[in-house]
Amino acid sequence: MDGCDRATNPKNLVQSVAKAFAVLKAFGPDLPELTVAEVAARSGHDRGTAFRLIHTLVDLGYLRPTPEGRRFRLTLKCLELGYAALSASDLPTHAQPLLRELVPDVADAGSLGVLEKGEVIYLARVEAGLERHGVVRRPGTRIGAYATALGHAILAWLPRDEQVAQLGCVARLKLSDRTLTDLDALLVRLAEVRARGYAVSDGENAYGLRTVAAPVIDGRGVPVAGVSLTMGGGRLALSEFVTLTAPRVRALAEELGTGLSLSLGAIGVAR
Repeated sequence: MDGCDRATNPKNLVQSVAKAFAVLKAFGPDLPELTVAEVAARSGHDRGTAFRLIHTLVDLGYLRPTPEGRRFRLTLKCLELGYAALSASDLPTHAQPLLRELVPDVADAGSLGVLEKGEVIYLARVEAGLERHGVVRRPGTRIGAYATALGHAILAWLPRDEQVAQLGCVARLKLSDRTLTDLDALLVRLAEVRARGYAVSDGENAYGLRTVAAPVIDGRGVPVAGVSLTMGGGRLALSEFVTLTAPRVRALAEELGTGLSLSLGAIGVAR
């Protein structure tokens, strides 16, 4: 049984914990103070359950009543719940252990990269078993975004004029006979990537390697980075590889993007 099965198996879900977090998540910037009835409505609990959970959280120090006693608000102690994660305050630090969960079980390599002046800069990399392909993608490595799934994943979520500008920043050379270099063809490819939700490369920048990549989108809807999973072409057929890795790379990108949004700027994209 893998991690996804454990997470979704109702036998492994502690309902009381889930209900308590539903109460905490009922509060927000738009509604910092709530009555018992409002908490019940926003959390999906009946009023009796909401009342007991609220007073338990008050006793634990995560909620406090307002002076008139009818409403409740979050306390600063709630910061403890996220401080450990936020203390590692750059995206590569957060991405590295998530990539390690997928390499080598799902893929031979996993990467996090950002776009800068037409190039992808690798910020984090976990690799196992790609030495025979002679591919080096250590943090700090740069490669033309036009020739990588990681670059396509980020570029596809940019406005068209910015795509053109980025693609014009570097000389577009053939890295293999499959590398797209024509601007119009690349723009068509980026539209396809955007519609599909992820990018696929099959030997376009290194013979024998297949990669699936997805963008990391921040709270403004901006693609601030991308994540990818790579496998040697001999392990699986392309269709099987995409079926295996696309959901995982999209989930990883979404998790990092959600973290960026919820951190309100505390998590940065280190260069």
